[in-house]
Amino acid sequence: MRIVLLGAPGAGKGTQCKNIVGQYGLLHLSSGDILRRERAAGTELGKKAQGYMDSGALVPDEIIIEMMAGAIEEAPSAGFVLDGFPRTVNQAVALDKALDERSQTIDAVLNLEVDDKIIEARMTGRRSCPKCGAVYHIVNLKPKTEGICDNDGTELVQRPDDNPEVVANRLETYHRLTEPLVDYYRNSGTVYDFDANRDADEVKVSVLASKS
Repeated sequence: MRIVLLGAPGAGKGTQCKNIVGQYGLLHLSSGDILRRERAAGTELGKKAQGYMDSGALVPDEIIIEMMAGAIEEAPSAGFVLDGFPRTVNQAVALDKALDERSQTIDAVLNLEVDDKIIEARMTGRRSCPKCGAVYHIVNLKPKTEGICDNDGTELVQRPDDNPEVVANRLETYHRLTEPLVDYYRNSGTVYDFDANRDADEVKVSVLASKS
């Protein structure tokens, strides 16, 4: 099973990916997580991507395609869930070409639809642990001690790409460049739409029901 998960930044793609992976034993391939690991490791790809990520701009196609193609190569036979890739129609075309060379196709595209105002509140309220990567929210998922990670006592930080200006830029970029992917995949009859304004557990029930 090969799945693409679409939705604006902060739509809950990572959460729903974990649900699907747990249910079906697929590999969760998050372009954001992989890029952050590359950056933290100081790889050449990570250095090239850093400036784009910090400003909220899309990482150029040639960088992201090279990185994700390598990750897909390592996917188990059960399949994978792509989270954050493809982000442009050009990337989707490149992905289709890479899969076609392996006699594979995308089986389903899960589209999480969320209002921009809800996205903004979710993202600007996020705080993360720079040590273990745990994510909290100042309203919806507070740590036991304000500003401190429950796991290791590290002071929480707001990621550079979660400040209001960058969030607004990321949303504009999503609507202009990534949203057209829905129509691209809809032509192949593989798109399933979900109302992701709801609580994550409600969305989980709908998503898993669509794949059962």
